[in-house]
Amino acid sequence: MVGDTLGDWIRRLREQRNMTLRGLAEQTGFSPSFLSQVETGQASPSISSMERIATALGVTLGQFFHAAEGAVRPIVRRDSRARLSSQWSKAEIEGLGSGDPGVRLEPTLVTLEPGATSGNHVYGSTRDQFAFVLEGEVILTHGQEDHVMMAGDSATIRAGVQKRWRNESTQPARIVFVEG
Repeated sequence: MVGDTLGDWIRRLREQRNMTLRGLAEQTGFSPSFLSQVETGQASPSISSMERIATALGVTLGQFFHAAEGAVRPIVRRDSRARLSSQWSKAEIEGLGSGDPGVRLEPTLVTLEPGATSGNHVYGSTRDQFAFVLEGEVILTHGQEDHVMMAGDSATIRAGVQKRWRNESTQPARIVFVEG
């Protein structure tokens, strides 16, 4: 639901799955106290941490928005997109997809502010990802190599490949991600 916090969404999804904080902690590798702080808005996880939480809850980062809302919308209007911010990552994430659980592709729009990073370390996703840089300049660490990507560049990242995104420029960067 637009206006809900990340913590509200995590708690709602966790409770829908009859999962305790301890159970979610075991699935993610985070401490129950950290997850409790996220649920109460006292901590802001990185993008990579959000992905780990979403995966443990059985959804993609994009589906995370809609699973929490319980809504399937064939048209997603710009002003009604589900949004959440990661203060830690200096990023805003917007759900672009319909939320239909039968759809295998789930798009998100990520805006990385100057100095933003998806996490302290490289991490792998459980699903293949496609990324298209709409605006700005970012650095993708793919495996052990850094790649500078500019507006118009794209990348396909296989499930399990270690990656990290950084914006070391002075301007925001916007990237469309599609997980499948």
